[in-house]
Amino acid sequence: MSSLFGNRAGAVSSPSDSAAKAQQIKQEVAQQLALANAQELINKMNDKCFVRCITKPGTSLTPNDEACLMRCTDRFLEAFNLISAKYVQRVQAERESAAAGGNLLPQ
Repeated sequence: MSSLFGNRAGAVSSPSDSAAKAQQIKQEVAQQLALANAQELINKMNDKCFVRCITKPGTSLTPNDEACLMRCTDRFLEAFNLISAKYVQRVQAERESAAAGGNLLPQ
């Protein structure tokens, strides 16, 4: 008989099995969060660039519309990459400071 978690009734899983399953779940959750964040970024970029660049309805995009959309998406992604890089640097600095016993918070 198996339980909801796939183990046989009465069977005891080893700590290494539990740790491996926990790590796998953490990785899956991290991947799902990354996907959700990417989808949100794309949706925001589409919304903002569409409002900014498409000034009048039509059956096709004008060359000016296309150029505006390209510039807008390029700037949006550049800003996102810059902010992401600075955030990663800050997190790494905080981890290094915490590992060294320092405190980055003002007192």
